[in-house]
Amino acid sequence: MLGRIIVIGASAGGVEALRELVAGFPSDLPATIFIVLHISPNSGSVLPSILTRAGVLEAVYPENEEVFQPGRIYVAPPDHHLLVKLGKVELTRGPKENRNRPAIDVLFRSAARAYDSLVIGVVLSGLLDDGTAGLLAIKQRGGIAIVQDPEEALYSSMPRNAIENVEVDQVLSVKEIAKELTRLVYEPIELKEVPPVSKNFAMESDMATLEPEAMQSDERPGIPSGFACPDCGGVLWELNQGNLLRFRCRTGHAFSVESLLAQQSEELEEALWVALRTLEETANLRDRMAQRATQAGHTARARIYDEDAQTARQRALLIRKAILNGLNGKNKDQLDEA
Repeated sequence: MLGRIIVIGASAGGVEALRELVAGFPSDLPATIFIVLHISPNSGSVLPSILTRAGVLEAVYPENEEVFQPGRIYVAPPDHHLLVKLGKVELTRGPKENRNRPAIDVLFRSAARAYDSLVIGVVLSGLLDDGTAGLLAIKQRGGIAIVQDPEEALYSSMPRNAIENVEVDQVLSVKEIAKELTRLVYEPIELKEVPPVSKNFAMESDMATLEPEAMQSDERPGIPSGFACPDCGGVLWELNQGNLLRFRCRTGHAFSVESLLAQQSEELEEALWVALRTLEETANLRDRMAQRATQAGHTARARIYDEDAQTARQRALLIRKAILNGLNGKNKDQLDEA
């Protein structure tokens, strides 16, 4: 008999929420749990050990192609997407989604494709909106969507975006989510009839594993947007799903609106730092040239160098103000989230 598939996504503030969540699961839970937490690729995360100590279920990093077992927690390893296939897991270093690998949407979408209405998706604390598109995919395949109460979440962006764009089934505190999941997995399962997986749905899922057919196809989900992919420079295709707007490039990088804006902001800041450095160096070089010209008695040329140096410094001052204003705005947003 098939058991439930529970997929959980979290980001900033997610460790605390995950510890509390798994602490509420019984030892005989007849479901398999898969977790994606946004982590640095070089973090050497000990999340499985933390979750194992927090509850009674064992949490592990799975091996690629590992056959999964009910009553176990499988955690996405650093710098690897975790996908749910029929009876097994798949690990891949495919293109990042929403600037992350592992990405929550990749896990959710793969589970929905493989297990349809058997899937329960859970979105916990986190910044931006990874998980929203995946939760929508779960609902489209007849699954259940549960979101942590944004008022309780340490970082509310991910839960709020999910609630705004997906018809979620329940919004609960973490303790209530544990109780509800336990109740749901012990209930008799009613398999819902759903239409076959669409070509676009399958293609998006296959891009995470760089499947040749998906990567080499001339067709792409959505329409060309006119925007460039921040990761590879290719054209981004625009995908509309109800109120949800997303972007994906030919090589598979995917962005929500929020993640694309965040990436563009980072690139703009980097460009401003380069411009500031270049202008400061230009001003210093003009000063040196002015000194040499003065020493050589070329006063007219020295005056031109001085004017050029002053112009460069004025431009550098404007860029410095732009950088400081941008950083102050970013800090304010982070404080508001906390």
